[in-house]
Amino acid sequence: MKPGKHNNGAADDALGLLKADHDKVKALFDAFDAVKGKDDENHRKAELVEQICDELTVHIMLEEELVYPLLRAAIDDDELLDEADIEHAGARELIAQLEIMAPGDDHYDATVTVLGEEMAHHIEKEESELFDAARGAGIDLHDLAAQLAARKDELEADLLSPPTTIDAMAPHAGARRQPRAPN
Repeated sequence: MKPGKHNNGAADDALGLLKADHDKVKALFDAFDAVKGKDDENHRKAELVEQICDELTVHIMLEEELVYPLLRAAIDDDELLDEADIEHAGARELIAQLEIMAPGDDHYDATVTVLGEEMAHHIEKEESELFDAARGAGIDLHDLAAQLAARKDELEADLLSPPTTIDAMAPHAGARRQPRAPN
């Protein structure tokens, strides 16, 4: 997807954008469920898990950077947002595990399944309780949508750019060795 172009252009506000992300992730988990347990589908599994991890990583960052701080300031329900933060931490942990695993590894399919179950619970709670809280808090959901779309473009561009490699043997600023850190 090119920066500035989102498939969720029909969404009028931030909640519509978040819901579109949720729907996309649920569809990816459904696609994974269709190939789960099939060793001849390892390539497809790897593709799906990469997409799932990328989508969730971007989505979690959007919520934690833009949505949750606004909600914390606008509503009086720290427990609800604390639970959402903890659910995100659990998802990040499973994503980190999946990033070093490969289809066919012990617990690969089970790890994806647990991530899907945890995200299904998180999405359900978010779309009911958090979305209702956002609607009732008087947050400008159209302005938030613009912020979310812009930040999502940045994050997706970062995800698509090739990784930066560091040549440990290359001189640093013309020096033969890396400069010492100041005392």
